[in-house]
Amino acid sequence: MKLLRTLIATGLCLAFAAPALAQQERTIRFGHLNNTDHPISFGVKKFAEIISAKSGGKIKVQEYPANQLGSELQQQSALQGGVQQMSLPATTSLAGIVKEFGLIDFPFAVSNFEQADALLDGPFGKALLDKLPEKGLVALGYWDLGFRNVTNSKHPVNKPEDLQGLKIRVIPNPVFLETFKAFNANPVPLSFSELYSALETKAVDGQENPFAVILSNKFYEVQKYVSATNHVYAANIVLVSKKFWDQLTPEEQKWMNEAADESRIYQRKLSREAAAKAVGELQAKGATFNLVSPEQQARMRDIAKPVTDKFSANYDPAIVKLYNDELARVRQQ
Repeated sequence: MKLLRTLIATGLCLAFAAPALAQQERTIRFGHLNNTDHPISFGVKKFAEIISAKSGGKIKVQEYPANQLGSELQQQSALQGGVQQMSLPATTSLAGIVKEFGLIDFPFAVSNFEQADALLDGPFGKALLDKLPEKGLVALGYWDLGFRNVTNSKHPVNKPEDLQGLKIRVIPNPVFLETFKAFNANPVPLSFSELYSALETKAVDGQENPFAVILSNKFYEVQKYVSATNHVYAANIVLVSKKFWDQLTPEEQKWMNEAADESRIYQRKLSREAAAKAVGELQAKGATFNLVSPEQQARMRDIAKPVTDKFSANYDPAIVKLYNDELARVRQQ
């Protein structure tokens, strides 16, 4: 009887000890290129708060903003190697390992946030995410960066001809390069960390980014003209090192997915409010702002169409068909 009581007590101790052993303390190094006053940074802080609550404080997040852990491609490599746990790059940076991510960069594909969310949160966006684990990455969804707009130090951009001859910094991405070449601009691929200096020294005339990025990085100090071209909807992607992900228990993976989903809702709302507010703040800082008319945007779309046709021919036909089908669906919303 004594032996039985001992065995039962031992079994109970082990039963209570098992979860404690499974839920070890973990620290996530979470890097991104934006400043701490940007909506992406606020989203990371919200994610950190949620994952800490879900894990009872066992999973902690250390944020590394403003390229502290290197460029987006350097951080991507660090995730693949298991040196860094999470990052939040623009989707454009993934086109080097899954070229179909370039479809997200197609100009004038969506015209509002509702269409963008429906496209990325639906079957097309998921199909791209499903290609990442074999590349050493796990993705937990898309966050908002916003519609990209052109700034420059020469003159307002009201029509495609106004881009002619301008040296415009673009993301080192073939779709962006070819799109601006179609407008007879001179696109210059540069990493984001080099951009302010290049604008300040007039190595480039302008650049293109969402309003909140333009404001947060003080480009108004070296750029007079801000033009609402709205030429591409840009998203950031929540990436996790697969080596780190595979170390997590199923429960921890569930918490991570839930935290990413919940913080995405918060981050998108905050980001879109910030974009609307940023226009007024840029003008208050001395920037000259102009809208591009729907007619001129339509002309830009027509000029860029040969670029999208060219790249579509180089992508997985099944993904391209899904993209086009989903675009047709979301445009009806």
